[in-house]
Amino acid sequence: MQQDRQDTGPYRLDPATGIPAQRRRGAAPEPAAGPAPEPATAAGSVHPGGRAARRRALTRRSRRRALKWTAGVGALVLAAGCGGAYYAYQHFNSNITAVKVQLGDEAERPKPAGDALNILVIGTDSREGLGREYGDEGSAGHADTTLLFHVAKDRSNATVVSLPRDLMVPIPECRTSTGKAIPGTSRAMFNESLGQEGRDPGCTWKTVEKLTGIRVDHFVMVNFEAVKTLSTAVGGVEVCAAKDINDPDSHLRMSKGRHVVQGDEALAFVRTRHAVGLGGDLTRIPLQQQFISSMIRSVKSGDTLTSPTKLWKLADAATKALTVDDGIGSVDKLKDLALDVSKVDTGNITFATVPVADDARNKNRLMLKQPDAGQLFSLVANDRSLTETAAPAAPTASAASASPTVSAAADDAKGLRVTVRNGSGTPGRAQQTVDRLRTKGFTRAATAANAPAAAATSITYPAGKAAAAAALAAVLGVPDDAVEENPKAGAGDGLAVVLGKDAVAAAASPGAVPTEAPEDLQRVQADDTDVCAK
Repeated sequence: MQQDRQDTGPYRLDPATGIPAQRRRGAAPEPAAGPAPEPATAAGSVHPGGRAARRRALTRRSRRRALKWTAGVGALVLAAGCGGAYYAYQHFNSNITAVKVQLGDEAERPKPAGDALNILVIGTDSREGLGREYGDEGSAGHADTTLLFHVAKDRSNATVVSLPRDLMVPIPECRTSTGKAIPGTSRAMFNESLGQEGRDPGCTWKTVEKLTGIRVDHFVMVNFEAVKTLSTAVGGVEVCAAKDINDPDSHLRMSKGRHVVQGDEALAFVRTRHAVGLGGDLTRIPLQQQFISSMIRSVKSGDTLTSPTKLWKLADAATKALTVDDGIGSVDKLKDLALDVSKVDTGNITFATVPVADDARNKNRLMLKQPDAGQLFSLVANDRSLTETAAPAAPTASAASASPTVSAAADDAKGLRVTVRNGSGTPGRAQQTVDRLRTKGFTRAATAANAPAAAATSITYPAGKAAAAAALAAVLGVPDDAVEENPKAGAGDGLAVVLGKDAVAAAASPGAVPTEAPEDLQRVQADDTDVCAK
C-alpha cells in the first residue's frame, strides 16, 4: 500500500496525550510543588495523643483520601488529558476550555449505548501562537490524530480505535458552537472535519457518528503542546526502537533500544513516520499506540499514583492543554469520568486501527476496507470486547448499527424499487446491502445480476427522481458526484445501485452482531511491553 500522504503540515500527536508517564530512571527527586495544605483541626478541638499524633492522623487521612482519587485522576489523564480534583480546584477549573457542541436532530444520531462510554479524543496540529518553529505558522489545526475510546458498560475492557487522518469520508453539514452553519461535503480527508472552513470539534464528532454508526458521549481535544508538557511533567515516557532512527522531518534521532523521552523528543517520536515502516500515516499510528500504552502503564504505577507533586504538575499541564465538551467541562465531572474509566484493567485495553485500503480514486488517500471496517464498528457499537481475557458484554437494546441513521429525507424514496448490483468483487455484498436497506424501510430493494468490476459505487435514477436518489445516497454513504440521471430509464423505473470496491459494508442487524474481530486487524494491547518502532 502506498503511504505517501499529502501533508497538512508537520504532525502533532495529541491523541489521548493527556496520559501521564513514568519518571526517568535514576532522576533526582522532584521538589515539592503545588499541593494544597492539609485541612486544619477545628478551633478548640483536642486530638488524642497530642500534636504529633494529630499530625500523623491528618497525614494518614490525607493519604487515604489521595489514594481514593489519584487512580481515577490517572485514568482520566489516560483517556482525556486531565487530572486533579482536590488540588487547587478553582485553579484547574479555570484551565479547562469547554465547548458547547451542537449535534442537530437527535433522531439523526445513533442510539445511546446505555452504560457504555464512547469518548472521542481529537489531536489537533494547531500552531496558533507558536511561531515558526514547527511550520505552518498560525495554522488553526486539523484533526491530525483521532481516537474513538470505547469503555464497556461493565468496565471490564476498553477498545481504542484509531481513525487515519487521510481517510476519505463524507463530512456532514454541521453547526459550530457559535451558531455558524457550515455546509457538508460528500468527499474529503477526515482531518478536514476540524479547522477547515471554520469547523470545530462538534463537526468532527458528527462526522465520526455518521461514519461509524457509534454514538459519541463526549469529546476531548488536546492542543499542539500536549505531548511536550505532559511527558515533561511526569519525568518521561519509555519507548522502544527496533532500529536506529534518523528522521529529519520530525527531528528524531534515536538509537536502537529502549529510551525514556519527554518534551521535544517525545513529540518527535510520535510525529515520526518517514524513517519507520513504509513511511506514511499508517506507520505513525502504531508509534502513537506504543507511546500511549506506555503512558497507561505508567499512570497505573505506584510511582505516579503516590506522588502528589507529580500529579500536581500533570494536572496543571493537562488541564491547560485540554478542550472538552460542556458536558464534562469541570474538574468535578472530569474526576467522576476518571473514576469510571480507571476500573478498566490495563491488560484489557486494546488499541486498533480501523481497516483501510488505498482509495479507489486517489492512491495517496485511504478508504474504509469493507466489510472489515463495518465489522469493527459493529463490535464497538454493540459493546463487544476485542480482548480475549475479558468476558464479552451482552448486546444492548441500543445495538447501534455500523451505518448512519436514515435521514427524514429518505422517506420519499422508500416506496421506490431499488435494484442493487454487485461490482465490488466481494461475494454477497449486494445481498448485504439489500438487507441493510430493508431494515431502513426500503422494502422494495432487491438484488440483480453482478455488474462489471467498478472502483466506486454509483447510483442512477430516472427523470424526476433526483431527490429520492440523493436520499438513497445519504443512506449508503455515496458521494453526490456518484449520483446521476439515467436518460434511458422510464418514468416507472426505480433507482439502480452498482456497488464498487469502496462500498460501505452492510450494517449488522440487532440479531447478527459480529462475534469476532476482522482478520489481520492491526492491534496493540496496552500491557504489551515488547512493542518497538520498526
